Amino acid sequence: MSSTKTAVLLVAGIGSRLRPLTDDRPKALVDIGGETILGRAVRLLAEHGVERLVLATGYREDAVQSALASCPLEVVYCRNDRFDSTQNAVSLALCRDAVVGRAFFKLDGDVVFRPEVLARIDACDAPLAVAVDGTRRTDAEAMKFRRGQGDRIEAFGKGLALDQAAGESIGIERISAEASLPLFEALARPESASLYYEDVYSQLIGAGQLSALAVEVGDLPWTEVDDPSDLARARALFG
Repeated sequence: MSSTKTAVLLVAGIGSRLRPLTDDRPKALVDIGGETILGRAVRLLAEHGVERLVLATGYREDAVQSALASCPLEVVYCRNDRFDSTQNAVSLALCRDAVVGRAFFKLDGDVVFRPEVLARIDACDAPLAVAVDGTRRTDAEAMKFRRGQGDRIEAFGKGLALDQAAGESIGIERISAEASLPLFEALARPESASLYYEDVYSQLIGAGQLSALAVEVGDLPWTEVDDPSDLARARALFG
């Protein structure tokens, strides 16, 4: 069973590239074949042993609350009122009071994945265990990472040069209890409002305040869902 009992899910975004499906719901509530993206994630987290969910909400928070009204787990909502004008670092920062001092999973709300991903990163004892795909060809839009010695991660960023990238971070990590405090302190800086949370990870790694290990999951089916082609892939893989 999981040694990590809390999970943070970032579900604040609009998902405009999936309209009209997201006219009345965030993309985490889009169906991928009898189950929503969020519903699948919550089910897999519960099966892994997670007991507490912290959701960073924004766009159509009411729809998320309705979808989880009968969830058997403890659910905490942390609303980002600026969801349409800030990056995801702000949504994560707003979860501080609900999770600081605890180990927690952090999941992007648009990732569809196999349960083995959770088991692998939970078995990693790094302060930051990052699920990565080193088999996928990266592009300018991918959240890339640069590998150091062994499985150590030296940097994250969409702006990393393609020839330096070792692969893609899929949007699922495990943060240790000890790493949570410096992480949330960095996320609270005013300049972080314009950053992705991976950029904040990268800053902390560069400053020697955080150690991150890559956990390979490229042998498992997964996809993020940003647009109709991604949604078709998710339904083909998991529908």
